[in-house]
Amino acid sequence: MPIDVEMLKSERDQLKADLRELETALRRTEAELKNQRQQELRTKREIEALSTLIELSENRQATEDEGGEKTE
Repeated sequence: MPIDVEMLKSERDQLKADLRELETALRRTEAELKNQRQQELRTKREIEALSTLIELSENRQATEDEGGEKTE
């Protein structure tokens, strides 16, 4: 049974096209992942900033409460 070279070339070309599509999808997914990671980092920084503000506010309130008790 002879090997049909044209059929093999056609199959190879189809596989190359499929590979290009996969590579494109991979690049798109990697870009989305990068964006998600950046969003994660922004969110973590916002949480840390808010936590710091809360802590400062609570410390100030505690200091004011202590000061108010001492003056009475």
